[in-house]
Amino acid sequence: MTSTLDATAPAAYPDATWRTRDIVVAAVIGVAFGIVFWVWGLIWYGPLEVLSAFALPVRDLGYAVWLIPAVLAPLVIRKRGAALFAELVAAGVSVLLGSPWSIDALFSALVQGGAAELVFAFTLYRVWSFPVLATAAVASAAAAWIHDWALYYTTVDPIVQVVRGLFMAISAVVIVAGGSIALHRAMKRAGVLEGFPD
Repeated sequence: MTSTLDATAPAAYPDATWRTRDIVVAAVIGVAFGIVFWVWGLIWYGPLEVLSAFALPVRDLGYAVWLIPAVLAPLVIRKRGAALFAELVAAGVSVLLGSPWSIDALFSALVQGGAAELVFAFTLYRVWSFPVLATAAVASAAAAWIHDWALYYTTVDPIVQVVRGLFMAISAVVIVAGGSIALHRAMKRAGVLEGFPD
């Protein structure tokens, strides 16, 4: 049963109670992308590493693959905490499968999911337009950019880092926001989102 929003109380959040189906679907998204994360890590340090030998920022056009659960899960569930939950589940699965970043994948998920969560919270979890999804995706990418700069790229030229950030933002808008909308529509057409908001 889908909850209705009281138009006379615009400051109120929509129903924040998680149903069993919300937990299951968010967890499935997390697990599926945990496998994707693991595979993408192999590609990142395989074929894509060749690109970074010529131009470090180029492979960051594909960085946003790791940010998809932080936007897709909230778009489907539309509940507080969905971005953080799905991103952490995905990271946890990738760690169990042997992520090259080990336990730091969980910290990355925390900042990436948390940044997206802040954007959705700002809209009171009521607005699911492309601009909002894109903003959440870019916020998640910005958090990842800061995290990675501090931990992995401290010696990289700041100009290169700025280019990395721009590429990550582009990647976030196209892959995360656009990809989440496409996946959401595909899931709806497949009939797996019965009982979820449109």
